[in-house]
Order: sequence, then C-alpha cells, then structure tokens
Amino acid sequence: MKPRIAIAAGLVPCLVLAACVRVQVHGDPKAALAMNRPAATLRVATYNTSLHDDAPGGLIARLQRGEDGARKIAAVLQRVRPDLVLLNEFDHDPDGRAADLFQRDYLAVPQPDGGEGLRYPYRYLAPVNTGVPSGLDLDGDGSVGTDGRARGNDAWGYGLHPGQYGMLVLSRHPIDTAGARTFQHFRWSALPGARRPRDPGTGRSFHPDAVWRALRLSSKSHWDVPVRTPLGTVHLLASHPTPPVFDGPEDRNGARNADEIRFWREYVSDPAAPWLCDDAGRCGGLPGDAAFVVAGDLNNDPLDGGGLHAAMRELLDHPRLARSPAPRSDGARWATGAGHPGRVGNPATATADFGAATGPLRVDYVLPSRDWTVVDSGVFWPPPGAPGAALVEASDHRLVWVDLRKGDDRAD
Repeated sequence: MKPRIAIAAGLVPCLVLAACVRVQVHGDPKAALAMNRPAATLRVATYNTSLHDDAPGGLIARLQRGEDGARKIAAVLQRVRPDLVLLNEFDHDPDGRAADLFQRDYLAVPQPDGGEGLRYPYRYLAPVNTGVPSGLDLDGDGSVGTDGRARGNDAWGYGLHPGQYGMLVLSRHPIDTAGARTFQHFRWSALPGARRPRDPGTGRSFHPDAVWRALRLSSKSHWDVPVRTPLGTVHLLASHPTPPVFDGPEDRNGARNADEIRFWREYVSDPAAPWLCDDAGRCGGLPGDAAFVVAGDLNNDPLDGGGLHAAMRELLDHPRLARSPAPRSDGARWATGAGHPGRVGNPATATADFGAATGPLRVDYVLPSRDWTVVDSGVFWPPPGAPGAALVEASDHRLVWVDLRKGDDRAD
C-alpha cells in the first residue's frame, strides 16, 4: 500500500499501514533541502531518554505542562546535534503527539545549557510490544495478570500500558518508508537455536509448549529503518532488548536479552534466511552490500554486570562490523561504583549509571558496518563541574555518538 501523505503546519506526516503495523514517518521537504547538503561525515547517536510515564498519555500531558527532564534531553541533543538518532524509552502514542510536542516545544527551542534550536524534518515511530496484553501467563505465577505490574509481567513486553518505553527515530535525512521493516511479532521460537528458558533444578521448560510457541522475541521491537543520507543509504537497526534481570533462576529475561541481541547477528549474516520474516511477511535478512548501523540500549555490558555477556561480545566481533575503539567519556569514572572490586571493563567506556550497587556499565551502542570508517566517537558524560554536567541527570543513560565517513575500514 502506498503511503498516505497529508500536509500539516510545518510537517508532512506519512502514515504507512502494512500488515496491521502502523508507523509514522514525518518529513518537511523544504527543511530537508537545506539539511541534505553533501557532508564529509554522518553523526549517528542513540539515547535512552527515560521519557516514559506509567499512565497512558502521561508523557503527552507532561510535555504539554512543561517537563524539566525533556528540556535536559533536548539540551543534550542540541549540544551533540546528531544527524540521525534513536531515542529509547520514549513512550509511543499512535498519533505521534508526544513526538510532535518534543520537536516543537523542546528541540526547536534553545534550551538552558543546550544550544541552538534543533529540527529533525523526518521521524519514524511504530508500535512496540511493551504493555500489549498477551492473554497468557508469561511470568509463570499461575494466572494472567489484568492490572498493574501483574498485567505488565504478562504483556508481550513489560509495560503498564501499550507503548510505554517505546522507540523514536529522528533524522535530518529522508527515511525510506517503503523499505522499513519491523519485527514486533517475530516469534522467539522461530530463532534457530533459541535459548528456551528452563528450570535449572528440573531441566523442564519454564513456559508450556503453547506459550513458548506464541512468545514474541522483541520486548519492544526490532526495526530496520533505511535512511537516505548524502553519503548513501544507511540501515538503522534499532532495538531495546529487555534488561537481563527481574526474573528467577530460569533466567528468562537473561535468555531473551541474549537472543534479542543475537537477532541482529542473524539479520546481517543471512540475506536469504527463510525463517526471518518481518511483520509485513517479507522474509530474509539484510543484503550483503547494505551499509548499516546497529543502535540502541542493548542492556548488556560485554564484561560486567548481569546478562549473558558472550551474546554482546559475539555481536561486537561480527565480521560485518567496523573495528574501532569503544566511545568514551571523561565523566563516567566519577560515577558511584566505578571502582568496584572485581570490575573488568574500563569505566570510561560506560554509557549508563546504575548506582552504587552495580556501577556504570556499557549498555548503549552505535555499531557501524564495515562500509563506514569511524572518524570520531564519544559518550556525552561531562565530569562534575564541567559545562553540561547537570544535563545528564535527566536519564540514567548517556547519549552515545559516532561520526562516520564513507569507506570500508579494511582499507585503512
């Protein structure tokens, strides 16, 4: 089905309906002409914004009233000014009202300690699994939750209402709406060698067969969003795997986190995979000649904290990914818990602050394919007292950015 295009004040919303999956892509052709000029580099970022609310429509209401956290998030984006950015934990609403408000009242307005107003003429958003009732007993407590946290635990992805902890892509460059793919409904059991959770005491499967066959892999969704940049088309591979905690000895969230990460390894490895089918029924992985960037809060440090670290290391070591040092900051080493005994990783590469008990971890990633050369990278985490240091209080995660130029890094 062709996109329906309607012109509104300053925006051109494109609503694409495919296989019962509703997405929104907004673009402003006049602004795009000014922004789509040839450039030597492309700055890609990911940012877990913590812009979520426990009530349906709660984020919209807060943005309308004036939200200090949103101002700080916007100020960080104004300082870093990425060309393409994935926002995790930005509540999804079907009409994109929260995204409209964030652009108009926060990003476009110079913020204290931020920079000049920032305008993204294109955006992509689509439904996610969080808060969507499954009708099944997913947490194994013997009943299907209907209210509060019990309802959230039995949703396809944990959430108190549909769309909580959603995702939003903002771009200076046009998004290929027809080429975008979502995998919200992809079954966990369809992944070859899926880590089916089991009771370690008995060896029995945690989920009954009927539940296991119905379970979705993505706690939010997996998106392949092609963006037409002056340096060529880049596929933004966006996701936000479940935290590998908040479960029991069966480690069902740890297993799910690892397989949500492994999904991208499979996706970039086999263009012809017949089992790898998206929500529109198109099957197969990413073509071997496609340039891409894996981005998002993957909730897995390759060395420290909870989770199956091998899954993260295997993605980092994938032969289609560029080889470059992990982005760093000056501020992470000041985080409480950075000097924990037994810590393996370098605190300078951390991207989130989980407090004294856990310490800072590297869980947010921007991982380009080998079609790109990494020119520069960083984590927005100023040390105490430095300009912008107070802005990081808006979220327990930090913005991660990478500057890319066209060219296979193997030629360097």
